[in-house]
Amino acid sequence: MDSTTEDTGFVYPRTEPAQTFRVAEPLRHVMREQKLRRIAQGGAVRCLDLFAGCGGLSLGFQAAGMQPWAAVEFDPLAAASHGLNFFGAGEGEHARARDVSVSPFAFARDFGVGDPSTAVDVLVGGPPCQAFARVGRAKLREVADHPEAFKHDDRAKLYLDFLAYIEAFQPLAVVMENVPDVLNFGGMNIPEEVCDVLESRGYSCRYTLLNASHYGVPQMRERMFLIALAGELGQPVTLPAPTHQHTLPPGYEGTRAVALKMLGEDLFNGSATRFRRAPEGTPDLPPAVTARQALADLPPITLHLEGRLRRGARRFDELVRYPGRPVTDYARRMREWPGFESPEGVSDHVIRSLPRDYKIFARMQPGDQYPQAYELAQRMLEEEVVRRLGSASDARRHKLREQLRAEFVPPYDAGKFPNKWRKMEPDAPARTLMAHLGKDSYSHIHYDSAQARTISVREAARLQSFPDGFKFCGTMNPAFRQIGNAVPPLLAKAVAGEVMKAIRKATA
Repeated sequence: MDSTTEDTGFVYPRTEPAQTFRVAEPLRHVMREQKLRRIAQGGAVRCLDLFAGCGGLSLGFQAAGMQPWAAVEFDPLAAASHGLNFFGAGEGEHARARDVSVSPFAFARDFGVGDPSTAVDVLVGGPPCQAFARVGRAKLREVADHPEAFKHDDRAKLYLDFLAYIEAFQPLAVVMENVPDVLNFGGMNIPEEVCDVLESRGYSCRYTLLNASHYGVPQMRERMFLIALAGELGQPVTLPAPTHQHTLPPGYEGTRAVALKMLGEDLFNGSATRFRRAPEGTPDLPPAVTARQALADLPPITLHLEGRLRRGARRFDELVRYPGRPVTDYARRMREWPGFESPEGVSDHVIRSLPRDYKIFARMQPGDQYPQAYELAQRMLEEEVVRRLGSASDARRHKLREQLRAEFVPPYDAGKFPNKWRKMEPDAPARTLMAHLGKDSYSHIHYDSAQARTISVREAARLQSFPDGFKFCGTMNPAFRQIGNAVPPLLAKAVAGEVMKAIRKATA
């Protein structure tokens, strides 16, 4: 086994699997005390983002006063976006795609650091949620003869690599984000298991479920957050208080109930679990930011209705200027985010070409989903048959109906895909944006029937609380995927604020 003695005098393993090594407690204490002294002397609080995507967590932690140091991201375009937005370069070390299974020591050396424990103060990340989410398990049905096969998905093991980076970098604080289903993953509570490991390494831990709409994001996105603080800080873990109030629809409450089922009675008596309910909002809080408040100031898009939308990849090489519409507080915040200002307009306000469906979008009502859209399409098909043939024979009508069906009616079974489509409600936060925005955008049909379309890349970014000056590398489809996979920056900022308060108190 290769090893090297670093500044601390500790012999670090170089080739042994990362999760097998462990820093001795006395040395761990020394490493963290060094960080506290540096920050107390005016040093920046530096942050490492694992499974970073394009940088939703990084942006939120930066907005809370921390300095992004580096990121690990496997997807090349997402890594390029992160490098471009936080380090000013879409290529080079900061924009290079990396696999988190690479040794944390080799990763630190890429940035000229011999001892990882001196590099960063806070480590954040969201191990990929697909292996944890209920929707991801269906992808493993081909191995149905192994009833617990989803436990062996390599993506589900990535949280072990996350722990290995924590051991190597010895941060003062750790934040882990994921889908609510990690509370009940094949009968295992992943956050509780992570807390077990972190507490054995000298951290105090709490985890909770937060909804983005309660923190200024115009989207009802439910996520698990785990916060761990090193004992050297001497501070309790606190959860962010809501800034907005919103009553979640039944579907969200149901999802939360399923996620919490694993906790059982311990949820109520507080024993044997580090789970804590998020702070409740108060009646005096402003209502959640709505889709209309988030999007109404952006330029309307109607060229698709005029037959002027070409098929093919949508690139972001044309600035579209803001119209002279009223600007809400939220929209102004997106235009004027420090470091990401965009005073003139946006260059990624592009949409999909879906010519069969524009007329359906126009007639859908806010809140309508695929069954309503399918019924509308059937009705519109019948209207066209009557318009063309009037009182012709049933046989002629049937023949024309079948000839025109593909032009009017989507091919999906309304009973099997009830949530495939949804028209947004203008006066409520949007429903959760998913990664499959990269394949289609039917889950978020624009509320404005006059525009009769799905949302644009920039509108998706607005609903996630990415500022207008934040750039996404690649074309439309990968940009949608990056946005759908991201943590909303304003939600990340709320969590980061609690971490920053603990560090500042400890170094005051």
